[in-house]
Amino acid sequence: MTDKQFWTKRWQENRIGFHEGRVNRYLREYWQRLDAPPDQSVFVPLCGKAVDLAWLHERGHRVIGVELSKVACRGFFTDRGIEPTVTETGAFVHYSSDGIELLCGDFIDLTRGHLQGASLFYDRAALIALPEHMRPRYCDHLAEIAGPDARGLLITLDYPQQAFAGPPFAVPDSEVHRHLGRHFAVEALYHAPIQPDDPLRERGLSQATESVFSLSRR
Repeated sequence: MTDKQFWTKRWQENRIGFHEGRVNRYLREYWQRLDAPPDQSVFVPLCGKAVDLAWLHERGHRVIGVELSKVACRGFFTDRGIEPTVTETGAFVHYSSDGIELLCGDFIDLTRGHLQGASLFYDRAALIALPEHMRPRYCDHLAEIAGPDARGLLITLDYPQQAFAGPPFAVPDSEVHRHLGRHFAVEALYHAPIQPDDPLRERGLSQATESVFSLSRR
């Protein structure tokens, strides 16, 4: 779905400024708003090797991520001194260990069956990683594979798109409501300028706002 060569090269060259080396502050603060029982599985699209995966698992969730780069998938486990079980089925290579499974492949090839009944999802860096023309398809496919009782936490970024080439790309709140509001009830939980220590400021993006939404299936 994404520009595969672009993202594969970024991971191969370790140009991963988008990777947060700590748990996302908004995940810590707002995950509880989903009232998510720890025995429910969580799906994380375009997950990279996010520390957030381990944080969710530590709270009792089984975690299923999808990621294009084998470097990222292996890196998540290597960073924790874990040798994952690796299997290949259809369009995906599966990396798994102790309640965390990363599917290496294209998000758009996922089916509901791949999510193994996951009723929760967490999107910190998927929607904003996609250029505008790809986002409607992403939103529709997310809604298609998410369960009938799906709930999720979404984090977005907005700024004047002409001021910064992206990724991450600007996703205005109106677009969230337009593309996801057809499938989910959308509740805004947070909306404020990016944090003073946000790495995007070092890249010249100072006029940007972050938003956090909870989504629940209509």
